[in-house]
Amino acid sequence: MNLSDAGLSALRSLRANKLRSALTTLGIIIGVGAVITMLAVGEGAGRLVAEQLKSLGSNTLVIFPGTVTSSGVRLGAGSRNTLTENDAQAIREETPGVLAVAPALRGTGQLVYGNLNWSSVIYGIDADYLPARDWSIARGRGFDASELRGGDKVALVGQTVADMLFGGTDPTGQTMRVKNVPFTIVGLLAPKGQNFMGQDQDDVVLIPLNTARGRIIGQAQGRLRSVGHINVKMRDGTDTREAEASIRELLRQRHRLAPDKEDDFNIRNLSEIVAAEQAASTALSALLAAIASVSLLVGGIGIMNIMLVSVTERTREIGIRMAVGARPRDILAQFLAEAIILSLIGAIAGLALGLGGSMALEKWAGWSIVIRLDAVLLAVAAASTVGIFFGWYPARKAARMAPIDALRYD
Repeated sequence: MNLSDAGLSALRSLRANKLRSALTTLGIIIGVGAVITMLAVGEGAGRLVAEQLKSLGSNTLVIFPGTVTSSGVRLGAGSRNTLTENDAQAIREETPGVLAVAPALRGTGQLVYGNLNWSSVIYGIDADYLPARDWSIARGRGFDASELRGGDKVALVGQTVADMLFGGTDPTGQTMRVKNVPFTIVGLLAPKGQNFMGQDQDDVVLIPLNTARGRIIGQAQGRLRSVGHINVKMRDGTDTREAEASIRELLRQRHRLAPDKEDDFNIRNLSEIVAAEQAASTALSALLAAIASVSLLVGGIGIMNIMLVSVTERTREIGIRMAVGARPRDILAQFLAEAIILSLIGAIAGLALGLGGSMALEKWAGWSIVIRLDAVLLAVAAASTVGIFFGWYPARKAARMAPIDALRYD
């Protein structure tokens, strides 16, 4: 018996028991559909995390003020600005592999345009801030050198601020008040969306650092050229851990910290955060796929059970076939073909269920879904493998029957 004959014979046998065949494939259908849907959800979650982390800037270190001790009292992290523009300049000049170093001051304030107002985050920045954050300008321009040096009253606004104050229209050239100080908007920042902590990065106003220090955030935070934090972007291929160690040693020397004293600054390595989040996303996808694969296992056991029942019911048929010349391998091929066909039918139906379920989740639940071709092929291949694996034992049992015993079976 060749493969085509085995397939046709298997189809006739399955067609004779349509309801039982349909119920047998149900486990495979659910399993394949679940695997495809779970992988699509996991991949979508991974892509969403990657986009959010990418918006922070790749190969980036962020340095914040740390704890300090005053008159024997340990003050909390960030209670006093311990970083200065001079620290930023030293990092720029003495740390290998640095692409951009951007000191910044942070504050909040009320923005007013006409009869509209909005509270937003205000950053005082220098020329390296946008490159350090991988941030582009959608409309208008950035600050020029004279505006940064002179502390001019110019601003860049994020998309959220533009929506709240200007109704989504082009805000460039307009004048708004920041804490009652008039600022001319020279550019609109490209949208960045939320970061991995859920904060809206587009709800922001950027102004020159000298302007922030002198007019908006105030001298209490800006004394002695101090800054709130420093963004350091490294060149591609630079080991950020080595750069972090080098910057830590440099700042400890500049801040005259004794060996037994703890750092008065904190360095956050965003590359490590990105790697950790991506690893967690990969683990989540693998976990979801493993859970969904249990359905495939259950479906395979169902196929084996039904095939064993079928072998028992058709014992006399097997005996007659052997009596008229059918070889054991012909019997094996026939029953194995039945198991494989059941699995393939279940895989095709499960494929439709998985794709439909994924699209429904994306539309009705608002989840981020990414359907990958390799995930689809993996689910179908797994279903076929399940059919072969769990169909082998019943088929082998049928092929090893003794013709005389099979003919005597009642």
